[in-house]
Amino acid sequence: QVQLVESGGGLVQAGGSLRLSCVASGRTLSSYAMGWFRQAPGKEREFVAGITRTTDNTYYADSVKGRFTISRDNAKNTVYLQMNSLKPEDTAVYYCAADNTRVPATTAPYYDYWGQGTQVTVSS
Repeated sequence: QVQLVESGGGLVQAGGSLRLSCVASGRTLSSYAMGWFRQAPGKEREFVAGITRTTDNTYYADSVKGRFTISRDNAKNTVYLQMNSLKPEDTAVYYCAADNTRVPATTAPYYDYWGQGTQVTVSS
């Protein structure tokens, strides 16, 4: 079992930045590919970014490419999402998730563990 806890969300003006953190307990994160997803009100949960288990290859949704950066520190059992140039359409609850595989999936059902989410609100 893996427990994931996100933090770092908040209210920010358009053009601003936030860094989300996801700390794992129970098992080492180096056993999992990791992903960040988001869900806005009335919308389905969507893939934002993913990182491989050990090689640190990264993957991004087109809507955040060039603005968001996913990274991991396996020694700290933590995954990060650096979000720059935020837009109002980035407003959502952001979730981190662990996928018991080498390469992160881009769809939610493949993930094994989820955090509780952290709210990100971008004002115009």
